[in-house]
Parts: sequence; structure tokens; C-alpha cells
Amino acid sequence: MATKTAVNCSEIRIEVPWGHIAGQWYGDQLQRPILALHGWLDNCGTFAKLAPLLTSYRSILCIDLPGHGLSSHLPIGIQYEALEYVRTILRVMRAYNWKTVSLMGHSMGGAIAFDFAAIYPEHVDLIIGLDIITFRTYSVEDMPTVLEYLIGKNMEFNERLTDKCVAMEPPCYTMEECEHLLHESTDRSINLENCKYILERNVTRSTSHPDKYYFSRDARVKVKRRYNAPPELINEMAKRICRVSIPHLVIKGGKSRIVSNDNTALTDYLQENNKNFVMHTYPPGTHHLHLNNADAVAQIIIKFLQNYDTLRKGQHSVVKAKV
Repeated sequence: MATKTAVNCSEIRIEVPWGHIAGQWYGDQLQRPILALHGWLDNCGTFAKLAPLLTSYRSILCIDLPGHGLSSHLPIGIQYEALEYVRTILRVMRAYNWKTVSLMGHSMGGAIAFDFAAIYPEHVDLIIGLDIITFRTYSVEDMPTVLEYLIGKNMEFNERLTDKCVAMEPPCYTMEECEHLLHESTDRSINLENCKYILERNVTRSTSHPDKYYFSRDARVKVKRRYNAPPELINEMAKRICRVSIPHLVIKGGKSRIVSNDNTALTDYLQENNKNFVMHTYPPGTHHLHLNNADAVAQIIIKFLQNYDTLRKGQHSVVKAKV
């Protein structure tokens, strides 16, 4: 059920076995929307400036991934992992009875979109990646150390959740302090004035200090476990996307420092083997270019969607001509 909260935007809740997935639906709810997936430690507020600019062309459903924003946290004792977020897409599709999904993702969300499209290529009609294609990979030599760290920290966080001696509330801050903490934690990728859009769904008012807030996302998402795909697997996943020529737009921030943007081999492969792959670099953009430069990013996306619709209509015409 959806409740109206702003012009052209409705809050939604999708029931899942451990609670619910929260989100915001921008635009016409009678048409299948683009499903928007946020980045690591963010929430659907990351699309608060971009999504309204796209609704004249397509509606947008932005969700809080489990453990983020207003979505339920996973049960105590569980470790977050990338494939759980792939399953989240399936849960949303089943909730709305979609046979096909259009995906837009920023950072981690874009990598999840890539993974889903590679696993279910026949059920994805387009991908929009904001400053990412897919996750960075670790060397085989480094991976055991990485796993040791992630498993140990997850155990620590889960023990805190069950330790009754630990204070119920984490450290609290003024809203101004929260904005500065978020700004600095993203390496100043989010402009200070835009931090409020993330914080609206990322903090809760303290009961002990009513003038302060604490970060209410699940601390365990900080040590989310990713499967480490070697180059051979990444290439095979890319092949599955290219095999059906899924329209695929990637918008890179010219000032972004994200490591995964250095995967030039994957970019070259997609450009050479997917005729519908488009790479666009926006020079002034940081990693959060969709939030800081929403107008420019919206123009690029709408042009891509227009080209996609032209392509799709052309394909339908060919089918009709053959019949």
C-alpha cells in the first residue's frame, strides 16, 4: 500500500519474510517504473533530486535495500551479502508481478544491477549505471585476508546486537554534525547541502537527547560480504549481457575516485560487444554526480531512454514486417 507524501511521490512498503522493504515511487504507478538501487550505506534519498526530473518520461521506484534507510534490518546472526540484494530485486518483481525489470543503480546499486542482468538477462530490458559498471575485485592472494576481516567484524557487530550491557542508542550528533560526518565519510563526494537527502532516511532522533540524532542503518552493512568474481567470471557475466544486447548506459563522474572505474578492460569489452552500450563521462561529476548534478544527469538518461524506445519500436516493426 502506498501513501502520498509529496507531489508525484508516494511511500511504499513491500512485505518480506523478515519485515519490509521501504521505498518511494515517483510518477505514474500505473506504468512499470525503472527500479532504482542506491549505493553502499546510502538509501533511496540519493535519488531525491534526480527521480522527479525523469518522471515526465518514466516513473521511478527507488527502494531502500535491506539494512538501509527505512527498510527492515536482516535478523540478528545474519551477514549481509551482495547476492541478498540480487534476491531483493526478485522480491520486488514478484510483489508487482513484473516479468521484466528496468534497472538504475548508483555505485553498489549499479553493480547489483549488473549482476542481476548477467544472471537473468532475459528479464532485464535496460541498465543505467551511475559511476560504476560492477564491483571491484580482490586478488586471489588477498581474498582470504579480506574474508577473515569481514567474518570477524560481522561476528563483532552481531554480538553487540545481543549484548544487553551495551547502550541501546549509538553515538548521537546534531543534524549539522551528521551532515558534516556524511560529507567527510564520502570523501566529500556528496555536496554538503545535499547530505540532507540521505540523512532524512538515515538518522533517528535520540530519545535521550531530543536535539540530537543517531545513524539508524544496520551497522552490519558496513561489512557486507561480496563474492569475489575473478576476471574470467566478470567476462562471462558481461558476455551474457552482450549476448542479448541489453541497452546499457554508464555515466561516470569525471572527478570520481571510485576504484572500480579503472576497469578499462571490462569497459572495452562492453563497447566492442554490446551495440547498445553507451559510456558517458560528465567532467564536473564526483561519485555522487546524480545527486550533485541531477539536471545534467537527467538529460543524459532521458536521451538514452529516448534512443532505447526508438530501438524497441524499430524491433517491433521488424517483427511485424516478418509476420
